[in-house]
Amino acid sequence: MFSKRLQIQERMTQQIAEFINAVLDPLGIGVVVEAIHLCSMIRGVKKQQASMTTSAMLGAFRTRASTRVEFLENISRGAEKLKL
Repeated sequence: MFSKRLQIQERMTQQIAEFINAVLDPLGIGVVVEAIHLCSMIRGVKKQQASMTTSAMLGAFRTRASTRVEFLENISRGAEKLKL
């Protein structure tokens, strides 16, 4: 929904977090987006598989460091499994 239009990844990540927050009204939101950018692959850097990761934290994920760290550790663990 957010990536259909021309968009920068940082803004899209924030918009996703704000949308989830508005719809669900949770205690906190953590959104992490990892994307491969064709512009980095085709022109400029010319690196294959050049990815960029952005995040947006709202509520408890922003105010409580322990909650944020736990979330980021859990998604890192999941990413390691995908690389195996």
